[in-house]
Amino acid sequence: MLKTIFALLKKDLLLELRQQHSFYGILLYVASTIFLVKLSLDSPAADVWNALFWIIQLFVCVNAIAKSFLQEGRGRMLYFYSIAGAKEFIIAKLIYNIILMLLMSLLSLALFFLLLKNPLANPLQFIGIVCLGSISLSLVFTLLAAIAAKAQQNAALMAILGFPLIVPQLLLVIRLSKVAFGEIFRDGALLQLTLLIIGFDIMVIILSVILFPFLWKD
Repeated sequence: MLKTIFALLKKDLLLELRQQHSFYGILLYVASTIFLVKLSLDSPAADVWNALFWIIQLFVCVNAIAKSFLQEGRGRMLYFYSIAGAKEFIIAKLIYNIILMLLMSLLSLALFFLLLKNPLANPLQFIGIVCLGSISLSLVFTLLAAIAAKAQQNAALMAILGFPLIVPQLLLVIRLSKVAFGEIFRDGALLQLTLLIIGFDIMVIILSVILFPFLWKD
């Protein structure tokens, strides 16, 4: 199982390296958006800075992860069906999208630090929260992309299904990230928010492993 997962993950990474236009296209979108924010708000307040960062990450996630399943044609899916199982395939996709989203989020954060003033009281803590939030976003949209790919590859369906799922998760991440700006939480609140996000991620992974085999057989 691990060998199959590694082979599928290696395939996705090699395809990404060979088809770099999509990666650079998303990176250009991030850089241009942040540059427009700088032109509009030279020194945004901490709350605005935080909200803008996560809104940009949301759109980056939609654009980056939508193609993970939508680029797989029917013939290619039939080939994967003959050489791998559903669980191995979805786990490889989850790992690949986590890696991709972590890279894009850290690059976005670097551009935020470069183009906008840094209002963070604890940058290292915020980087950890960014990694946790990026993993959460990638997990949710990977599952949604798998569902949308089976609905005649309708990318709009992913956004429609994702809205009620991603909003509470995004609110939790934004709330948690405020600790890096110096906001004081009551005792136990910080740990509670972190555990809620981790619990949500575990639930999405379990649902992906359980539900994807039904999509796989379709």
